[in-house]
Amino acid sequence: MDTAAGARLLDIAEVAEATGVAPSALRYYERLGLLAPEGRNGLRRTYRPEAVDRVALILAARASGFSLAELKELLETAPGEVRPYLHGRIEVLDRRIESMREARARISHALTCEHPSLLDCPAFRAGLRDLLP
Repeated sequence: MDTAAGARLLDIAEVAEATGVAPSALRYYERLGLLAPEGRNGLRRTYRPEAVDRVALILAARASGFSLAELKELLETAPGEVRPYLHGRIEVLDRRIESMREARARISHALTCEHPSLLDCPAFRAGLRDLLP
């Protein structure tokens, strides 16, 4: 099936194969308003080829820590307001990266610590206390 512009439509199985995303997830993205089918070919949904890029965007956003609701909000944000929103996300990612570095340091210490129990180790306990508010 072709679109008015002549591009061949992809059915849901083709989009799933091209993106590695299960058809059920694609249908879920539709319900959330993140992905729109072009129509149907029999009982199967069809999509414009750009849907593959849209799914890639969804996957990239998820890998960057966006929830699907946050991504929907971002996609609905006026173009002039997107950059400030993304700037805030960079700050969130920077905090998460620092937190992961600290977690890595705790785990590395745990691998080399010679105390019988990690809770016997003053350095490890101090690191745990740093996690408390």
